[in-house]
Amino acid sequence: MQKNGTLLAVCFVGGLLGGLMCSLFVWMIGNWGLISLLNVQIAPKLSPGWLYPRLVWGGIWAIPYFLSVGVPRARRHWVRKGLYLSLLPTSYMLFVIFPYHLGKGQAGLDLGLLTPVIVITTNLVWGFFTGIFTRIFWGR
Repeated sequence: MQKNGTLLAVCFVGGLLGGLMCSLFVWMIGNWGLISLLNVQIAPKLSPGWLYPRLVWGGIWAIPYFLSVGVPRARRHWVRKGLYLSLLPTSYMLFVIFPYHLGKGQAGLDLGLLTPVIVITTNLVWGFFTGIFTRIFWGR
């Protein structure tokens, strides 16, 4: 059981760092003007109040990732599983957060027609880096 607890902690930290990379990615493409070029009204500002919740949620979303790599036989394809599981926070953001919590329409389309593309891309960045960091920290 101790190894499972250790792997859970490693997955949480991997998800947290994936959340950091995802947040830096969306901030960077916003800073470069790519988001406004796509007519999407998301303008993140890099501040602790904006960044900290994304780090925590990145770690929390890594718990389902842990369930996919927790069994020793399933500890392969770490990055691919991270990319697949990035669809969970993507779906939650598009179909729960945007329409019900923020009132921005289904899939956030009130923010721009390409909002789902931005959300999918940034969450793929989360999944990729979660898989990378978890694999690096867990070792062989």
